[in-house]
Amino acid sequence: MATHLTHLMQKILPYSKITLQQALTTFHLTLVDQKFLPQTQPIEPSLYLQLALERGLPLALANDTEKARSELLISPILVEVKEILSGKIALFSGRDFDIDATQDLNGYCDFIISLQPEQVLISAPVAVIIEAKRDSLNAAMGQCVGAMIAAQRFNEVQQKPITTIYGAITTGDRWRFLQLQESLVSLDLEEYRIPPADHLLGILVAIAQSQYPRSLQSND
Repeated sequence: MATHLTHLMQKILPYSKITLQQALTTFHLTLVDQKFLPQTQPIEPSLYLQLALERGLPLALANDTEKARSELLISPILVEVKEILSGKIALFSGRDFDIDATQDLNGYCDFIISLQPEQVLISAPVAVIIEAKRDSLNAAMGQCVGAMIAAQRFNEVQQKPITTIYGAITTGDRWRFLQLQESLVSLDLEEYRIPPADHLLGILVAIAQSQYPRSLQSND
């Protein structure tokens, strides 16, 4: 039993073990503080999401656990994004994302947005969403950058023409975004808060659309 638990924890923890400094040094990255998000238009939430957040936000904040924030805040928002982009993205939650165990690029990823219609296997990750631990966005930056590097390497191996990987760190009601292009990591220090959710929805939808293949962009 103890051996099984140790093996399970070793599988779960690696991404969360990566510090920001470790990620920058190990993967030879440059970090800059700059705005990078595509121009966005606010998207009015559906009645379903409005009600889900109205009821879920007080409960999530009162419980103050990662599980409550994930189920009551983060998941409903990402499901809404998937509905808006019907048939063009897949949403994965808590899936194995094992890329390179020798560099701690393995374990579970909280959420992955992938540019694909099918909802079975990850095939074209464009964004990773990381739940902040202990309500600290800064503490999760290394984990987020590590998962972004893993997505970048996955796409390179699979020969996917995705040149930019986005990352988000969130407590559910607070969101911060990162961008990875080649070896440059851009950090937007602004925190995007809900409610209201219309600006955040616009950002998340624009992030996915910015990396659409041209064949999909022409159909928007």
